[in-house]
Amino acid sequence: MRMPAFDAVLLLSFGGPERSEDVMPFLRRVTAGRGIPDDRLTAVAAQYEAFGGKSPINDQNKELVRLLEATLNSGVERDDPRFLPVYWGNRNWEPLLPDTLRQMRADGIGRAAVVITSGYSSYSGCRQYRENLYDAVAELVADGQGAPPELAKIRRWFDQPAFIDVMTDNVLSAIDSLNDPDPTAITIAFTTHSIPTAQSELTGDPELGGDMYVRQHEFVARTIAANVAQSLGHAVAWDLVFQSRSGPPRVPWLEPDISDHIDSVAAAGARAVVVVPIGFMSDHMEVMWDLDTVARDRALEQGLAFARAATVGTDPRFVSALAELVREREADLPEEQRVALAPWGPAPDSCPANCCATSSTPRPALCGQDS
Repeated sequence: MRMPAFDAVLLLSFGGPERSEDVMPFLRRVTAGRGIPDDRLTAVAAQYEAFGGKSPINDQNKELVRLLEATLNSGVERDDPRFLPVYWGNRNWEPLLPDTLRQMRADGIGRAAVVITSGYSSYSGCRQYRENLYDAVAELVADGQGAPPELAKIRRWFDQPAFIDVMTDNVLSAIDSLNDPDPTAITIAFTTHSIPTAQSELTGDPELGGDMYVRQHEFVARTIAANVAQSLGHAVAWDLVFQSRSGPPRVPWLEPDISDHIDSVAAAGARAVVVVPIGFMSDHMEVMWDLDTVARDRALEQGLAFARAATVGTDPRFVSALAELVREREADLPEEQRVALAPWGPAPDSCPANCCATSSTPRPALCGQDS
């Protein structure tokens, strides 16, 4: 039976500080329960202060809300019953997810599609968001002020043609900015957030095998590299590398690190490196600091020219793809009508049981078969 139509969309993101006074409270919230002392957080806070104490992620999400709402409602006036409003809530900073759900409830929203700004399988990029949804809904139930909206997450977007196309164009623009007469001396480093290797092994649909976090990123990197090579007319050297490790040294995390990789390609004779943050929808501190600052400085120290490709951001093609995923979920389209470039086919609407689990006891989560 066809599911009832949505009457809103919820954009769910990580959040970031908007001013210097927000930085330490934001970092304490992100690391709550992990026992990280303030002196270590102060070192991270200095990265934010280097950019005025503000992360760009919130402004980019505001623009994404505006464009996604406009795309979903082309030709539909706001007072039309068919109008689909887009709300925005964050895990770690204002507007916080429970507050957004309260506003949606007050506005009479009964059922909403959830668009998560993380596009890959992982605990922090999938399961943890679903846990946040469970906690926020439980908080609303407990306040006794009425039922919260029913929430239905759209599937992961890493394998959408628009994402691949936009990032291909961004890589070509970055290569062009180098003005290198010998483009074969350019190497591409596709980057994403490092996570513990044990956690990576548990990512994705158990029926497809583990390590889907790495396999999905390898697919995206390989596909973009092939498109770039076709456009340039010659092969391009590329690697998938990792950034932003934050765990203790004794715990194995995904490697190679972006800085170590830059050292390696310089020693191998590369003349330039193009860094491509395929693991992130928009710019934020880990892009601006770890790539635009630390990685850039490392490349220049090694005598390499450096260019960083733009994130997919709010490119109209990508925004349209997100809107299509919302409409696909609303219409409950059969699998054969769903677009997915990856060899595993379209991800299921409802995450499989134990999807993106951790080695610890799982917490309750929404939008999955083990909800």
